Amino acid sequence: MWDYSEKVMDHYRNPRNVGSIDNADAVGVAGSLTCGDQLKIYLKIENNIVTDAKFQTFGCGSAVASSSILTEMIIGKTVDEVRKITNKDIADELGGLPPEKMHCSVMGYEALEDALKHYSADGYVDLDEILDEHYGKPEKKEKMVCTCFEVTENAIWDAIKVNGLKTVEEVTNYTKAGGACGKCKSAIQDIIDTYYNKQKTEIEKLTPTQWILKVNNVIETQISPELQKDGGDIELVDIKNKTIYVKLKGRCSGCKNSTMTLKNFAQKVLQDSLGTDVTVIEAE
Repeated sequence: MWDYSEKVMDHYRNPRNVGSIDNADAVGVAGSLTCGDQLKIYLKIENNIVTDAKFQTFGCGSAVASSSILTEMIIGKTVDEVRKITNKDIADELGGLPPEKMHCSVMGYEALEDALKHYSADGYVDLDEILDEHYGKPEKKEKMVCTCFEVTENAIWDAIKVNGLKTVEEVTNYTKAGGACGKCKSAIQDIIDTYYNKQKTEIEKLTPTQWILKVNNVIETQISPELQKDGGDIELVDIKNKTIYVKLKGRCSGCKNSTMTLKNFAQKVLQDSLGTDVTVIEAE
């Protein structure tokens, strides 16, 4: 039995914004009924702000909870703000999801992405219909990696990039790819290897200034916000090659678990983003 947060259970038992919107300005779909999960999300947008959102989903409790919390997250936000939401944001807003259920948050992210892909300020636009009408051929299809769950190469690539996935098992938890017949597992491993080899090559090409900016960006966007939730914070002090010197602030500075925070959290996040040869040290 998986452990769920109180927020997950609340949104599962009392889902918000269930239903559809007539004359919606944007509609997105993710998943497939033949694969067990599907989500359809409807958006009403006025003056570039999402004024209403509703969903219809077929799936487990985590899928219902992820869809429900997503609608609450986007109502009142601008379209640009909504575009920045990731599956990690959805899972975090729920207080976390079991690894085996992370694919539910990914489905929410993909449905939202699909809705906004077809949206313009002039109203809902079906890109497929436009391509058929003007070019007489359908939009180019993405490469399908997992035919059992209809997971594309781009979907796997995005899941790896957003969530720092490093194993086939993690990819399966987040996307369901490889969770049935397993024939695509070698292809998934190839995608993982390609992603991290590409990332390593890109990092090696960075100038010293670009390296500092990249390190600081990871600290400010991935580490600092998490520490701030508990009244703490972190500040970049210095960088010497792959050794990063930081200073813990707020409640973190006097915490007896500060070493654990640095090594088990801050260093791990930086290694996941920048390479395993990164070391984090607390500046004196």
